[in-house]
Amino acid sequence: MSSIHPTAVVDAQARIDSSVHIGPYCVIGPQVTIGAGTTVGAHCVIEGHTTIGRDNRIFQFASLGAAPQDKKYAGEPTRLVIGDRNTIREFCTFNTGTAQDRGVTTIGNDNWIMAYVHIAHDCVVGDQTILANNATLAGHVHVGDHAIIGGLTGVHQFTQVGAHVMAGFASHISQDVPPFMMVDGNPLAVRGLNLEGLRRRGFSPARIAAIKQMHRLLYRQGLTFEAARSAIAELPGMHPEAEGDIALLLAFLDTSARGIAR
Repeated sequence: MSSIHPTAVVDAQARIDSSVHIGPYCVIGPQVTIGAGTTVGAHCVIEGHTTIGRDNRIFQFASLGAAPQDKKYAGEPTRLVIGDRNTIREFCTFNTGTAQDRGVTTIGNDNWIMAYVHIAHDCVVGDQTILANNATLAGHVHVGDHAIIGGLTGVHQFTQVGAHVMAGFASHISQDVPPFMMVDGNPLAVRGLNLEGLRRRGFSPARIAAIKQMHRLLYRQGLTFEAARSAIAELPGMHPEAEGDIALLLAFLDTSARGIAR
């Protein structure tokens, strides 16, 4: 049987794996699914149509799966889906989606999410991200794999934060941040590349050289956005080892709706 503290209130319809540990005074709703090896600390509330994967560690006082903070929400059966091996620290709040978007808020795998982080309706958070204390994602935000968002940083609704981005402490992110960039400030400014992060993830010198070239084209040569994008599109022939990195940046630029931070 699951290890459920006698003071916890777990609805009989909830689907809880036999290896899950649920701490004192938790409240688990009827439409919740929690996968093997996950631990839920004291005083957590997990409600709504919420699915949580394997081997997550959820610390005390988290609120997961509550209705979205959207005045248009009318009780539709929207969802929250959390992947595997995530660390979710104290007082985090993750909401379900809305019918106006995907209808689901999605958190990937292996994320390190610190205390008081808010992830609003319809957000998509990738894998192996770090969200520091009090980082706040408004509705419909997308955060790419390996991104790091500093403490007290706010991300405006519908904004994209690309893969491998590092956003500094107390930043105000209201435009899309392309992959690989390092940003901070209010107003936000691109300070350079997240080179240390790329090296730690095993990027070769050749790949990093190509990413540096893309950064120069976007930010250092005075080109218009269209001219920079065209120049980047010609780079695969010169940097075949970085073809995937170039494609990642081009796809981001082509799908940016709010315009990129420049």
